[in-house]
Amino acid sequence: MLNFPVWEIPHLGGGMLIAIVATIHVFIAHFAIGGGLFLVMTERKAYKENDDRILDYVQRHSRFFLLLTLVLGAMTGVGIWFTIGLVSPAATSSLINIFVWGWAIEWVFFFVEIAAIIIYFYTWRKLQPKTHLAIGWIYFIAAWMSLFVINGIVAFMLTPGAWVETRSFIDGFFNPTYWPALVSRTLVCFALAGIYAILTASVFKDRELRGKMVRYAARWSLPSLFLLPLSLYWYYAALPDVAREILTGGLPFIYDTAVLSVVAGGTLFLLVLIAAWLFPARVPVAYSILLLLVGFTVMFSAERVREAIRKPYVLYDYMYTHSVLKGEQENLREEGILNAWGWGKYNEVTDETMIRAGKDVFRAQCMACHTIGGYNDVLKLTEDYTVDDIEIIVLELDQFRGYMPPFAGSFDEARAVAEYLTQIEEERSEELTTIRSGR
Repeated sequence: MLNFPVWEIPHLGGGMLIAIVATIHVFIAHFAIGGGLFLVMTERKAYKENDDRILDYVQRHSRFFLLLTLVLGAMTGVGIWFTIGLVSPAATSSLINIFVWGWAIEWVFFFVEIAAIIIYFYTWRKLQPKTHLAIGWIYFIAAWMSLFVINGIVAFMLTPGAWVETRSFIDGFFNPTYWPALVSRTLVCFALAGIYAILTASVFKDRELRGKMVRYAARWSLPSLFLLPLSLYWYYAALPDVAREILTGGLPFIYDTAVLSVVAGGTLFLLVLIAAWLFPARVPVAYSILLLLVGFTVMFSAERVREAIRKPYVLYDYMYTHSVLKGEQENLREEGILNAWGWGKYNEVTDETMIRAGKDVFRAQCMACHTIGGYNDVLKLTEDYTVDDIEIIVLELDQFRGYMPPFAGSFDEARAVAEYLTQIEEERSEELTTIRSGR
């Protein structure tokens, strides 16, 4: 295992930062795929009905599509690489090395889709309809093929399947959740295409055109939203037993987040249904923004659940959340994480180095998931324990706390992190006492 530095993110924490950046990107990237097909099919509809108003709409929609997907989509895509590379460098390095040819193939498709959408947008009414539509089809196919590749890598993180034994690219890529995840994400792409289209249709002053396009866009979303629960059940059935246990109540906040995703998804279906059949010509922009916010809630909660049910792994059954490979913790228990990773080259943890060593152990072992005083505050978990209690819990972490990785460090390092957390708690209590006495 490689030794990487640690990026400290006070209060928010690395995991939550990744979740925020990744969800924004995913919410746009899925639209970039389904929206490509929406552009082609709507342009085709305009030619078939010989309706210049629909053609004007889809041309204006393509401008919104281009700006959102190429600008904000590209920025958040880079943001994902930036955040995961700093928060989980060991896992990121492993994914790059395991799927190096997969990434290369995906980048080719990404280049093709970028070139195609730029050509598509800037050649409106300059090319023959068949030629222009062909460029749109090239874009959509390349975009969906990017999903085809990325889905295998993302699904691998939770269900590597036979790869753990074979180290085969094919076994890792076409893993147990590959196909249900691909179907689910494709349905999300089509659903988001319609929801975003409701937004761009709702700004039209022509009530007849607005009603026609809002209803048309809603019909894009409703079938996918209806079928999505079935694909997710297929996905759920393919999960490892531990992941299903976490999802169904093993970790209460994950169960609550999953319930939120289901409730928000049902709400989204009803809101789209109402917009399509009750008042399509009178859908205000605020209502269409509400649809996007509810859709984002569904996406954020679902992605949060998908990430959390990997616990205690960052790469399931291979690498723990603290970047220690499975089976490596036994050696680190003897050698110590600080010596093994070269953090300070402690020959031994002494009274003089105890707190400094404890801080480094916390950074190496705990900071991937926890903060001090922020999101998932570790002090809230230890405030009622003595330093001896904390030491025992740290040494048997995977036994005392469900779905936590085993502690990968020496006995002295367990004592050091217990002393460090106890001191931080005492300092915080003193600060609170000072503040209260000054009031």
